[in-house]
Amino acid sequence: MPPVRSSFWQWPLLAVLSASPAFAATATVPIDIGVGPAAYWFFGPLTDNRGAMPHFGLKINLLAVIDQETIKANRDRIPANYRKMAEKMTEVRISPSIFIPESFIISPKVDALGGTGVYGVTWRPLGVGIPLLGGAKPGSWQKSSTSIDLKAGLLITYAFIYSDFLPTTHFIRPGLDLCLEIEAMASKSFGISFGWASQIYIPQKLGEFGINVRPLEESIFHVGQAFLKLHFRTPYEASF
Repeated sequence: MPPVRSSFWQWPLLAVLSASPAFAATATVPIDIGVGPAAYWFFGPLTDNRGAMPHFGLKINLLAVIDQETIKANRDRIPANYRKMAEKMTEVRISPSIFIPESFIISPKVDALGGTGVYGVTWRPLGVGIPLLGGAKPGSWQKSSTSIDLKAGLLITYAFIYSDFLPTTHFIRPGLDLCLEIEAMASKSFGISFGWASQIYIPQKLGEFGINVRPLEESIFHVGQAFLKLHFRTPYEASF
């Protein structure tokens, strides 16, 4: 089983950890708080209106990190038949709530940039990630650990689009994304990451709400997102 670092895999591990009554207690786990700027390219009419200049916003994450250090410290609480599975996992990152937004779009209307503004928010209720390269080795910590992760997830996005030239639109759509993220932890408590995500949505034509994919070039269906995040990790006393 390859090392895993995504909230999608939290359920097997949580089932493992909670299977023993002895684990019904508290444990200290690192909390990863990531925040930084994001740029958005709405391919279609918004790109035609604005050109190469993206809209802007924030990318955030709030995740509990169950790593090998945490698993090792609580090894006796894990049922014996699950210990080998836990030991093969590099990290499991768990969001405390699906209602915590993953990103915001904060891009007011600027006449010199096409006269179109966008305000929005995206949630990620489900995600999975596979490390392609690097990362901490099981049972150890590398202070300059660098990793490349490929992630995919289910998205829900709401965006209010207003413009001098385009119809006012309440964009509300589920979607899927594929994200490549490079992360470097300079120390146990600080790191930086950057990456690109391609987000595919059910098409929505500007000024409308229904599903109308013709003509597709008049709809929003693909958003590209580039981002940079600073990561701060702090210990947290969690109850299981």
